[in-house]
Amino acid sequence: MSHEHRRPAQDRTSAPTQSPDAARLPLLSDCGNCFGLCCVALPFARSADFALDKEAGRPCPNLQADFRCGVHQELRQRGFSGCTVFECFGAGQKISQVTFQGQDWRTAPETARPMFDAFAVMRQLHELLWYLTEAVALPAARPLRDELRAALEKTERLTLGTAEELAGLDVPAHRGEVNTLLLRVGELVRAKVPGRKKDRRGADLMGARLTGADLKGANLRGAYLIAADLRGADLRSADMIGADLRDADLRGADLTGSIFLTQAQVNAARGDAATRLPRGLRRPAHW
Repeated sequence: MSHEHRRPAQDRTSAPTQSPDAARLPLLSDCGNCFGLCCVALPFARSADFALDKEAGRPCPNLQADFRCGVHQELRQRGFSGCTVFECFGAGQKISQVTFQGQDWRTAPETARPMFDAFAVMRQLHELLWYLTEAVALPAARPLRDELRAALEKTERLTLGTAEELAGLDVPAHRGEVNTLLLRVGELVRAKVPGRKKDRRGADLMGARLTGADLKGANLRGAYLIAADLRGADLRSADMIGADLRDADLRGADLTGSIFLTQAQVNAARGDAATRLPRGLRRPAHW
């Protein structure tokens, strides 16, 4: 695919009147505007998620000359379910079209290492943008809105740095600042839910039988819900940041209004047509 046919990445700061859903559109992966960065920059380890070993910086053998996946429609059948779970939060197109201004690593090999290093940083920053963009729009977070907007603007500015500036960022420090703010947001949202709320932050709930569980307004930050049975569970207004939902059964579960849920988490879980997702998230094709 020639660069002329790639549309420019969107600038989120230029449209302050966007709805929360529209504001988060650039934070969803747009593979047509990316140079296949997740297929090159990241390492794979042969496992249930990946059919082969691949070193960081080496292109996946399924990556085509136009930066598209040659087995995209058959990833799960061919043993690459991990690829269907991954979400870059729009970092791929930002690095490809903004940071490197449409210059790809194949035609300019000298950009490969700086591009791949910058991609790893950009993904983390874009994940924070996902959370902050959501938080700013939450009615319960009104008391923190000025602080949230300041954090959002600062994070956006960081994403617009050069590859060298991105590589030099102290991302853990910035993430720590943002996380402190997001913790306060979670407390405000959960406080609006009447009754006693479950606090399962960081809990080991792997394989737990939680069918029909009342988890409305629960704190599930960092909880291990791998292969948990959450069929028909009420997860409305639950704080889902960092919850591990790999192979969790969400069939019929209600996640309406749950906060800080990402597309990657949804992709990793199992669901069906009856699963209710928050606005702005896509129902995975494999559900």
